[in-house]
Amino acid sequence: MIRFDRLWETMKAKGISTYQLRERCGIDSKTVRRLKANDNIETKTLNKLCDALDCRLEDIAEFVKE
Repeated sequence: MIRFDRLWETMKAKGISTYQLRERCGIDSKTVRRLKANDNIETKTLNKLCDALDCRLEDIAEFVKE
């Protein structure tokens, strides 16, 4: 399972709110809800997140074996 707990930690460390993230990435609230629920998202969204947060993929997501 891919978990996005690291995304929220990275955002907090960089002082970025969910609203600011949505504005920077051009993502909608539905995508934010999917991230919070650890649902599937598109790789292009991961690209946008990493670009907007100036971070690596492992800074926002991790694989956790079920």
